[in-house]
Amino acid sequence: MKAVRFYGKEDVRVEDTSPPGAPGSKQVVVKPLVCGICGTDLHEYAAGPIHTPLHKHAFTGAVLPQILGHEFSATVTEVGQDVTRVRQGDRVSIQPLIMPMDDYYSRRGLNHLSPRMATAGLNYPWGGLGEYAIVNDYNVNKLPDSVDDQQGALVEPAAVALNAVERAKVHGGSSVFIAGGGPIGALSALASAALGASTIFVSEPNAQRRKQIEALGVTTMVIDPKSEDIFELLREKTEEGVGVDSAVECSGTEAGLNACCGVVRNHGTVTQVGLHVRKALVDPALWAQKDLTIEATWGYPITIWPRIIGMIERGIFPVQKIVTSQIPADLIVEHGFKRLLDPDNNEMKVLVRMG
Repeated sequence: MKAVRFYGKEDVRVEDTSPPGAPGSKQVVVKPLVCGICGTDLHEYAAGPIHTPLHKHAFTGAVLPQILGHEFSATVTEVGQDVTRVRQGDRVSIQPLIMPMDDYYSRRGLNHLSPRMATAGLNYPWGGLGEYAIVNDYNVNKLPDSVDDQQGALVEPAAVALNAVERAKVHGGSSVFIAGGGPIGALSALASAALGASTIFVSEPNAQRRKQIEALGVTTMVIDPKSEDIFELLREKTEEGVGVDSAVECSGTEAGLNACCGVVRNHGTVTQVGLHVRKALVDPALWAQKDLTIEATWGYPITIWPRIIGMIERGIFPVQKIVTSQIPADLIVEHGFKRLLDPDNNEMKVLVRMG
């Protein structure tokens, strides 16, 4: 079968590899339909291996070269004898986290925090950028007819965003500030709107992305942090100048995190979701003075999939709005990785059409 495989820094190949065999009793063979290119994939391409395994993964046994792709929809082609949740022909969205189901964290419903956790498309033998993949029965979530393949592939990044926004305590009538207008920042704006936020501010230095965020139709204001004073602006735009109720840091930068802590009101909540590539200089004295809650998030609870699929089906979480391109797998290096890593690119979210 054809697959997109990662070998090392700037070394991604579209090549033939062996297809999966028959599924185990609680496994499912799927044929990927649409797969998103994630920021994590870009980090691997530009500077990896980071999460991809140079040596056999302790739980999954995966080792480079790695089939990429952890944001994907698929069609079920074969099920194990003990699988009852789906059947052959069902369209599904893949929840890609794979971990022991009986360790300390999983027994407490925190499966995504297991130290042995792996991710399809990163450190598991199969991924969404192959013609076929094997996953576990708990990885598949059936899609209703009204949720298309593209939307099904976007449930994974939407899960990151919704978890972050909920951890920031966003609810009906909330005011929210989001630092970073990339795919997760855009989805965080859509998630905030879905939860009933009344005012949504997004900070993004890239002019093209500011236009894309505005086009979502849910923001109150999109701010250029290079030319505007975020702190003064949000004091003017909030009641008595106190700041916003919640802030979500999606840029993975020191400046973004400190901006969130600066614009949130006293006793507000800041959620860190963007992955920082270096240590940040922060001001914990300010956190204490303002009595802030700082929430750091990693991934999402694996139980979040049905909720997001339901929100998409109802039309309140239009995740497809962030998509700017769909490409075939053969063009993934030139039109996917290289284009997305170009600082002057006009892309928000690139999806890969499989098959």
